[in-house]
Amino acid sequence: MRGADRRVAVLLLVSALIFPTSSSSEQKPAPPARKGAVTAPVAKKAAPKPLTAATMSRDQKRDFLLTAEVVASKEIGKGVTKPKRLTLTQNGITHDAAFQSVDDRRLSHKVGNVTELNFVDGYRYNLAAYALAGLLGLDHMMPVHVERKWDGQNGSLSWWADVLMDEGERQQKKIQPPNSLEWNAQMFRMRVFAALIRDTDRNQGNVLITPEWKVMMIDFTRAFRTQKTLENPDLLVKVDKALLGRMKTLTEDGIKAAVGKYLTGEEVEAVLARRDQLVAHFGELVAKHGEKAVLY
Repeated sequence: MRGADRRVAVLLLVSALIFPTSSSSEQKPAPPARKGAVTAPVAKKAAPKPLTAATMSRDQKRDFLLTAEVVASKEIGKGVTKPKRLTLTQNGITHDAAFQSVDDRRLSHKVGNVTELNFVDGYRYNLAAYALAGLLGLDHMMPVHVERKWDGQNGSLSWWADVLMDEGERQQKKIQPPNSLEWNAQMFRMRVFAALIRDTDRNQGNVLITPEWKVMMIDFTRAFRTQKTLENPDLLVKVDKALLGRMKTLTEDGIKAAVGKYLTGEEVEAVLARRDQLVAHFGELVAKHGEKAVLY
């Protein structure tokens, strides 16, 4: 290399050492904010809303009923089974629940003008009805139920529903539902369910109405009779298509898994026999009147 070339090379090397070029991968510092410029506010995450009795999920209500402390009790004053109204509290949340511990068995018992043989009035039927309603997609028409021991007695404990009135009050005051179609649809579902479990005490006081005009069914202590025939089939004129489809899928194993110890084998067998009759009954109505007149 000539002398002139060597001098140029040296100058270039020195220049590179004194004034290095910035790498394209290096992040340039942000320019200083201009005077008076408005910076965008940093979005803050909204604080989670505190859990209340009104916002609890059904699973949370179930856990509450099972574990909350009972701090007060009183007689409800309705019903021959003398249910109690308990006040429960846990983690700053207080709510009431209905407790039924009836377990009455008799060889015969007269109800009105009818004498029933092998009479049973049991809290376990509340728990069985809630479990079966879950299989049929009707558990939203019942308060959450659990089994719990209180005051030395086992019983069913159900979430206390906020209601406007019961069906007896509505009829007495001649109050019309705001949406008759939706109301009738709920009542037909209730009738079909009552027929399936052969509920002999589905009276107007056991049908509650929420502020949103939703039907809530309570008190099934005289359900699940072992008769395999339908009671009052003439009242069964319409059926929810989804409910009918779920009834068709009921199996002995499925029912036993859901209801556990709350039903005997004979009672489960009777449910399935009445299911078969319900399916046949609505099939005959569809054949006679058409789907639009029977299914909704």
